[in-house]
Amino acid sequence: MKNRLSRSLLFVITAVGALLTLAILFFMIRLGMPLFTIHSLSNLLTQTWAPDQGLYGIFPFLCGTSAIVSLALLIAFPLSLGSAVFIHLLAPSHLARLLHQVVKMMAGIPTVIYGFVGIFLLVPLVREGFSRGSGMSILSAALLLALLVSPTMILVFLESFAAIPLSHIRALEALGGTPRQKLVHVILPGARTGIITGLLLALGRALGDTMIALMVAGNATATPESLLDSVRTLTAHIALVMTADFDSIEFKTIFVCGISLYFGTAGLTLLLRYLNYKSRETII
Repeated sequence: MKNRLSRSLLFVITAVGALLTLAILFFMIRLGMPLFTIHSLSNLLTQTWAPDQGLYGIFPFLCGTSAIVSLALLIAFPLSLGSAVFIHLLAPSHLARLLHQVVKMMAGIPTVIYGFVGIFLLVPLVREGFSRGSGMSILSAALLLALLVSPTMILVFLESFAAIPLSHIRALEALGGTPRQKLVHVILPGARTGIITGLLLALGRALGDTMIALMVAGNATATPESLLDSVRTLTAHIALVMTADFDSIEFKTIFVCGISLYFGTAGLTLLLRYLNYKSRETII
């Protein structure tokens, strides 16, 4: 009886969570409908942003978001995985504990603090190092975003490493396995799900970040052509346009941005889950 009640309660909670997510999507589509009746979705996703010319396309913001998030994860993932491996496998116990606490502290630092550091330290370095542009660019935002999401990934990776059965590790050690063999044949395969989870959490945080994009990316509405160009992301556009008149077409574009983020995050999550599932099938 208790088990049945628990399952029913958990089912209701899960159903409510799923319905709330769908309700948010319906809310965005409903409020953005006036824009869809004037401009087709394909035009909104492929045109440039020029309200004075009647163009309300979010293509430059899609490009800016994709560029910053992709570059940030390309930097953060190997850095985070390597740091987690060092802390878990190679570092002396006292140093590992210290580094673990430092990573926890970094994960709790407010995003706006990273933004201030980026404005006063990173942006001038990029501007002087490349002698081009203002320094507020895709590269600056991606480097800062990589620093922001890395602690989250490191902590999740460490938890997944610690969850590997000790008997598996001892069995390899008894066979004379080296630390490299332990990493390649036991730790990484055993922590595959945790690694995927950490990557998904970092992806979600990177896509949803607003402060770094607002403060460091430059907020240019043109389509970027290089990593040193200033860009505006979808989240930054939402924050900047929120002050516009509620009934204006310009304001309605924030719901198109929200829908794009919604389906983008959902699609990438499903893709990573599918790849994880297929990799398990291959091993089995």
